[in-house]
Amino acid sequence: MNPFVSIPLVSFAVCSLIMICVWIWAYRIQNAGVVDIFWAFNFTAIAAVIYFMADGYMVRKEVVCLLAGLWSLRLAIYLLIRVGSHLDVEEGRYKQLRKEWGPNPDRTFFIFFQAQAMSNVFLAIPFFIIALNPNLEMSILEYIGAGMWLVSIIGEGLSDYQLKKFKSNPANKGKVCQSGLWNYSRHPNYFFQFMIWVSVLIFALASPYGWISVVCPLTIFYLIWKVTGIPMTEEQSLRTKGDAFREYQRTTSVFVPWFKKK
Repeated sequence: MNPFVSIPLVSFAVCSLIMICVWIWAYRIQNAGVVDIFWAFNFTAIAAVIYFMADGYMVRKEVVCLLAGLWSLRLAIYLLIRVGSHLDVEEGRYKQLRKEWGPNPDRTFFIFFQAQAMSNVFLAIPFFIIALNPNLEMSILEYIGAGMWLVSIIGEGLSDYQLKKFKSNPANKGKVCQSGLWNYSRHPNYFFQFMIWVSVLIFALASPYGWISVVCPLTIFYLIWKVTGIPMTEEQSLRTKGDAFREYQRTTSVFVPWFKKK
C-alpha cells in the first residue's frame, strides 16, 4: 500500500482507539475536558507511527518527529496538570456544550471525540509529507521552519506558564491575567499555537506537494478565530469576569501581541 495512504490510516486507527478509551473515562467521570489532553498527546502517537513507517531521509524524519513530539508532550503535560487538578469539575465550555446537546450529550461527545482523532490526522498532513521526502539534503526553508517551530513552542509554553502562575495566586480570583505576554495579547497561547502551524508549513514547502500543508494553518486559524478558541474562551471570561474582561477587550489586542490601546 502507498505510504501516503497506509501511514495516515494507521495513525487514525491509533488515535481513534485512544479517543474511544478517553471517551469511556470521560463518561465515567462526567468530564469531557480530558479530551484536550489526549488531542495534544495524539500527535506524539502519530510521530511514533511516522518514525517507524515513513521511509524518507532519516535526519529530516528525526527532526520532524522530535519537534512534533516535543510540542505535543509539552502541551499534553500542561493540560494534564490543568485539567487533572480538578477532574470533578468540568470546564465551562464543555458544560455549555453538554447543555446545548440536549438529553443525551455523551453520545454526541463520542462523535466529537472521534472527530478530534480525525482532526489529529488531518493536521498531521505536513508531518507525513515531510517524513516521506527522500531528498538527502536539508534546505534553508526547513532550517527556517524548524527554528520558527522551536521559538513558537517556547512562546506557547511561556504564555501557558504565565497564565498558570497568575491563576495559582488566590488573590487573583475573578481578575483578568495581564502578566507578561498577556499584557500584549488576550490570547498569546493561541497566537503561538497558530505560529507553530505556520512554521510547519514553511518546513513542508521544501518537500514535494508541501504546499498542500497550507490547509493546516488555515484550519487552525479558523478554529481559533471562529469556533472553539477565542469565541468560547471570551464568552466564558465575560460570564465569569464581566466588566473587568470588557475593559481588557477594549485595551488589549485580541490575537497578535501588540501595545495597549490608550
